[in-house]
Amino acid sequence: MSVNLTLLVVMGVLYTVGVYLVLERSLTRVLLGVMLLTNATNLLIVHAAGMPGLAPLYSSDVDPQDYTDPLPQALVLTAIVIGLAVTAFLLGLIYRSWVLSRRDVIADDDEDRRVATQSSFIDEEDAELPEDTSEFDDEQLEANERESELRHQREVEWAQSQKHDRENNDRDGGQR
Repeated sequence: MSVNLTLLVVMGVLYTVGVYLVLERSLTRVLLGVMLLTNATNLLIVHAAGMPGLAPLYSSDVDPQDYTDPLPQALVLTAIVIGLAVTAFLLGLIYRSWVLSRRDVIADDDEDRRVATQSSFIDEEDAELPEDTSEFDDEQLEANERESELRHQREVEWAQSQKHDRENNDRDGGQR
């Protein structure tokens, strides 16, 4: 198997430009970057499939080694469909952004800036820790356990009374 150098260079350029475009602020450039990354990945899968061969249709006079593996072709077809769905979703986002703000560029959020500038350790908030870190109240847990035990005891008593009633009915029914 020989390596097609031209295909490798094209894949490298597609990946490089795609990553660069995805890191931009413009949504249109992000869309183009995602499309380039999708196409580069499809080329990579096709290239990894190996040498081209015959179509994977069975014929008794063809050696099985001459067939092309159909799995990479199916993966590429699936990747194309997924890429189309992602592209349609991004186009919808771009359109909605354009309708709402007439801008294609994503700006920094004020809250993100505020969080980035604040200190990661605040003395007043971390100085006092509550003693009980459990979210459950011990008294409530004990009350629930007692209630559960009482319910179980009532069920056992009811089952025993039902059994006793059946035995009495069977004895009375047998004498008649």
